[in-house]
Amino acid sequence: MASVDDRPGLSGQRNFRLLWFGETVSMCGSATTTVAMPLVAVTTLHADAFTVGALAAATWLPFLLVGLPAGAWVDRFRRRPVMVTGDIISAVLFISVPVAAWLHALGVAQLLVVAFGAGLVRVFFRTAYQAYLPTVVEPLFLPQANARLQGSASVAEVAGPGIAGVIAQATGAVTAVLVDGVSFLVSAACLLRIDVAERRIEDPRQTTGLIRKIGEGLHFVVGDRYLRTLATFGALSNLVLVAVQALLVLFLVRDVGVAAGVAGLLIAGLGLGGVVGAAFSNRLFRRFGTARTMVWSQVATVPFGLLLPLTDRGWRLAFFAVGAVALAAGVVISSIVASSFRQAYCPNHMLGRVSSVVSFLVFGVMPLGALIGGATAAALGVRTALWVLTGLLIAPVLVLIFSPISRGRDLPASRPPEPAPGADVAAIG
Repeated sequence: MASVDDRPGLSGQRNFRLLWFGETVSMCGSATTTVAMPLVAVTTLHADAFTVGALAAATWLPFLLVGLPAGAWVDRFRRRPVMVTGDIISAVLFISVPVAAWLHALGVAQLLVVAFGAGLVRVFFRTAYQAYLPTVVEPLFLPQANARLQGSASVAEVAGPGIAGVIAQATGAVTAVLVDGVSFLVSAACLLRIDVAERRIEDPRQTTGLIRKIGEGLHFVVGDRYLRTLATFGALSNLVLVAVQALLVLFLVRDVGVAAGVAGLLIAGLGLGGVVGAAFSNRLFRRFGTARTMVWSQVATVPFGLLLPLTDRGWRLAFFAVGAVALAAGVVISSIVASSFRQAYCPNHMLGRVSSVVSFLVFGVMPLGALIGGATAAALGVRTALWVLTGLLIAPVLVLIFSPISRGRDLPASRPPEPAPGADVAAIG
């Protein structure tokens, strides 16, 4: 992808502002739930480490189960209706948690069902969203748009955990889950006000059949050296990161012994790091190039993960804050590079399938990661588990260092034209 020119003009686009605002509100609600759901499990239902890990696994399991066909299905429909429907279903699911709690009927089983159901909706929403953004934003502004959306996500991750902690201390963790339900309704309302017409999805190959469409998406990603490398890197990173993240609330509340509000504020450091990464991303891309920025941002930030298990009461809480900020900054920078690259690189008729294949690969491993985190903590203790897992974060960095991405300044701006229908397509990339 070529060096990014951060030109003015994006803020003046009404449709992008609506998409941006709605998604920011929704992400803030989701960030609240990231802390609130484990807090409900730990403080209200007295769940153990493995149950907390299972709750995180249920959130990501749908990416493994339906991640591949989701893209083929999404590529058959207009993307906005898929997103609006997903928002409404998610709102109903999360609002059911406080309602059940107020009726004294909430149990671990319902939390698992809600987590799985919301994750299932998220598969389709995320796939449609990745394919819908190029409809709202011109290709020139995609890196800038992704940076703003990632920045908003990071701001949400700062505000959300803090809000969850404060609400949990004041009125109970289940009330914080209600915030997420309402946020999805706001997102749906914003999407309905967007007035851009979606382009008809034209497939030059006229492919029919779900299995064949999925196969084309897999072939496109696996056969391209850049997409293949980014998918491998993302899968390994998420496998370890979700194992770490699944333990953070439990670690802070039970091992370190901080209150729910303090735990929320410390985890907000993940969002603060994302804000830093998003704020400096375009500047780094222009100066060093997208490929070099992605590789070296990982090399520079991953070692800070080893500060997390050093956390303890008093001044040693600073270890958690610094480690969380640095790790999140690297994650967001790499996410901006990967998302912008895919959206510019892939043809429109393949974008839904490519997004679903990538989501299947990079998010499908996350249920396993969450279970690994919970099982490792149950066997070794939470702090020891964090030592092991944060040390393993070096593995995905090595994938980038020994890949074609590390050999150039920038990722390519576009993919070579596809051969005409009927031509030999055995070699891609």
